[in-house]
Amino acid sequence: MLKLWMTGVLSAVLGVYPALAGNAPNNETANKEVASQPAMPAASNGVGESSASRGRAAEEPSPASYGAEIEQLREMVTEQARQLETQQQLLREQEQKLSALTEELRAARSANEHLAAPASSGLASLAAGANSEMSGNAPAPVALATSASSPQQGPPGEESPLRFRIGTADITPVGFMDFTGVWRSRDGGSGIGTNFAGIPYGGSTSIPTNLGEFRESMQNSRIGFRVDADVKGAHVIGYMETDFLGNNPGNVAVSSNSNTLRSRLYWVDLRESHWEVLGGQTWSLITPNRSGISPLPADVFFSQDMDVNYQLGLVWGRIPELRVVYHPSDKMAFAIALDSPEQYIGGSAGAPTPTLPAALATYTTELNNGGNTFGVPNRAPDVIAKLAFDPSKKVHAEIGGVARFFQAYNPTSATHYSATGGGGFVNVNFELFKGFRLLTNNFWSDGGGRYIFGQAPDLIVRADGSLSLIHSGSTVSGVEYTHRNTMIFGYYGGLYVQRNVAFDANGTTLIGYGFSGSSSSQNRAVQEGTLGFNQAFWKNAKYGALNLIGQYSYLSRNPWFVATGAPKDAHLDMVFLDLRYTLPGSAPTLGK
Repeated sequence: MLKLWMTGVLSAVLGVYPALAGNAPNNETANKEVASQPAMPAASNGVGESSASRGRAAEEPSPASYGAEIEQLREMVTEQARQLETQQQLLREQEQKLSALTEELRAARSANEHLAAPASSGLASLAAGANSEMSGNAPAPVALATSASSPQQGPPGEESPLRFRIGTADITPVGFMDFTGVWRSRDGGSGIGTNFAGIPYGGSTSIPTNLGEFRESMQNSRIGFRVDADVKGAHVIGYMETDFLGNNPGNVAVSSNSNTLRSRLYWVDLRESHWEVLGGQTWSLITPNRSGISPLPADVFFSQDMDVNYQLGLVWGRIPELRVVYHPSDKMAFAIALDSPEQYIGGSAGAPTPTLPAALATYTTELNNGGNTFGVPNRAPDVIAKLAFDPSKKVHAEIGGVARFFQAYNPTSATHYSATGGGGFVNVNFELFKGFRLLTNNFWSDGGGRYIFGQAPDLIVRADGSLSLIHSGSTVSGVEYTHRNTMIFGYYGGLYVQRNVAFDANGTTLIGYGFSGSSSSQNRAVQEGTLGFNQAFWKNAKYGALNLIGQYSYLSRNPWFVATGAPKDAHLDMVFLDLRYTLPGSAPTLGK
């Protein structure tokens, strides 16, 4: 437009100046006109006429002067046109750069949103947020924050009153306050977390069997923070989450109930385009996802149960991990992770241990029996791979596996031994109709008991000190139904541990797991059925949410060997009731 305007001005000027030049008299014509006129009397001073004539001649420019001015104007217009062309070229280059940058931002935003899109489940229909991230096992009833790594944000008036900014990073406090009550028909002695594989057997001489238990606790309350920032084209999330289920002194429940703060999650995640790298303590890659492959709790399946040990049969871990993820599209992701290893022989959270050779009691220092802390000499990290598909918001499926590496040393024969095991999993959840979701998570392993909440040992030790891995498998399958502010859920969880038997050095004594005459603690199968609800009383994006959550479970276990007159199984009823206030929280909108 500017170029056309300048061209119009030039044309007008070039048309006006020749016209002016044509109307101006030349000297010859002027002289003739003067000569033909009658003589006029001279001025009294004798110089007036001559001076006036010279003044008029000085005021009238010559034709050569007109031409020079026109040529100068042409040059100025040409130069301006050249400058306009240069500026237009620069503008075109800037537009190309802006277009490229816009595409990069769009790709990054799409990738970030896929990293942790809100859970495609009843959970997401009640909440999707930084604070629902922490309470992913029980849905917060209000969209207090999104779980996307480059999260969507609600109307300006619904931003979190707690979120603040330091430099270019947005920091969102996250958490909830829980008041949990639990009643069990038999005394498990484990607080608000159930030791599934160790529930007491019946019998008139058993105190735990003949006494129930009731307890109230705030230990499941959580506090943490989330940091979001865009750094050199990459989106970065830092996430920390804690609860109060740490190791307590023996008299903690007498007076002060000063429960110990405990780290749950502490990781950093970097996502740029199709690639993502995570490092820190996180939900292990082996833990089922609700959608995609995301470390955010709202996108991880660990049931809706209020039991802080979740559902029997769930494969999970919160483990130090290095993870690399490739997202070829929003509908597929592939990840490989290196998890901190722990070769495990049972004994954690009520789990059984195999019988060791009489001469090799020292193996309890080489294999974690639930009391070794960090003293086990692990061979190599566990390697986990997962491929996830999300063809729509209604369907999520994933398949993967784990490779594990074990080692031991027999000091009596100065011999080294090693073994390699692993397992595979298939997990699916899909929405059958609006609000109603079916799900199944299945795992089978050779030496993978550690990942079934440690409810089965990884291996037995033969008489010569060599290692033999134990086959074990589990499932958690069920339904979740959400209608408005109410969720109803039900699950079946099952665990099966295969027997693995050997002879001790004397050739007659049986050792290992599940042999005739073995301890009744060596389970063949453990099962749990659960029904529950989550009711939202009120919800507000600025002020948080209030929920009432209930759970009933029936638990049973069966040993490989039952001694004469001993109970054939153990069983337990338990009821949880939880009142939860969830903090308001809104993760920031970045990359837009």
